[in-house]
Amino acid sequence: MERFDELRRFVMPEVVFGPGAVDLVGSCAANLGLNRVLLVTDQGVLSTDWVRRAWESLDREGVEWRIFSDINSNPRSTQIMKGVDSYIEGECDGLVAVGGGSPMDSAKGIGIVVSNGGHILDFKGIDKVAVPMPPLICIPTTGGSSADVSQFAIVNDENRGVKVAIISKAIVPDMALVDYHTLSTMDCYLTACTTLDALTHAFEAYVSTGSSAISDLYALSAVELISQNLFKALEEDSDRREIMMASLEAGLAFSNASLGAVHAMAHALGGYLDLPHGECNALLLSTVVDRNFHGAPSRYRELARRISIPVDGLSDDEVRVRLVRAINDLRESSGISGGLRARGVTEDQIPLLASYAFDDPCMVTNPVRLEREDLEELYVRAL
Repeated sequence: MERFDELRRFVMPEVVFGPGAVDLVGSCAANLGLNRVLLVTDQGVLSTDWVRRAWESLDREGVEWRIFSDINSNPRSTQIMKGVDSYIEGECDGLVAVGGGSPMDSAKGIGIVVSNGGHILDFKGIDKVAVPMPPLICIPTTGGSSADVSQFAIVNDENRGVKVAIISKAIVPDMALVDYHTLSTMDCYLTACTTLDALTHAFEAYVSTGSSAISDLYALSAVELISQNLFKALEEDSDRREIMMASLEAGLAFSNASLGAVHAMAHALGGYLDLPHGECNALLLSTVVDRNFHGAPSRYRELARRISIPVDGLSDDEVRVRLVRAINDLRESSGISGGLRARGVTEDQIPLLASYAFDDPCMVTNPVRLEREDLEELYVRAL
């Protein structure tokens, strides 16, 4: 699995990390030469102070703005196209996204269509975005999606009931203003789901066939931070700094190394059944690790070490069993219990879900070649 002699490109936006980063959005927009921005968020985030602080910062710098907040937790293609209309009607010249993965992915989708024309679903897949987006500044309010630093955008094709991935270096945001105080408005369950989403990013990036020496550094650091700080982050009044840093690092890792079967399967679930993405990843991670382990045993051993599992002297099978058990313990202890069946997944839906997952571009870099039948089996095991 070592590929340090191969050429790898590593892309990332300019990042400002720390308390008060949200209040810099106005000066950052002005420095980018923006005059009027579309401020993309959702109804949940709109009720917090973070959007207000963003528009007050824009006001201070004389940057005009208009709100677009018609976004679901799994953003629909039709909503993104409405956002395009809002951008054009407002004569905007840039984008600011405040929120979790849905507002940030929606802002990317809006930017793609504004610059390239057509419909957002025309760009699904890898490297289909010919013209770069207008300037985009992201302010993440969840510690998991990492859309603020990634070259991924996930969009729900609601007509087919499937999430599609758009992957392109042309959609990496210009700036990420990462203020970990924004995580204070998340409840404990959402914190657990988004943090395990970040853990999945790190795991999949590290064992990805597209990994590199640089992405490995970020992936392993993220795994350590999450394993050491998840339960602290679930405590009342925790500042969650380490969780936000882990999300950032995991995002830089997967954006450049890509992902694997966990995300492919989670995208299918989220699109078809409108389930929360982080929760889907949390429920699927151990099952896929169990199946993938022998495709990258040395790498999974290292991941086990980073979550404090003693591996010296153990066989690969013994490490695999302990790693799977540790992931399940981490998930259940953080409050994410049950399986897919408890979320409404039925066995008759599994063949269609497996077909959607099989066609997801995240499957390309999974360390083990999996067929549709393999994915069906994994879904059944996760029920």
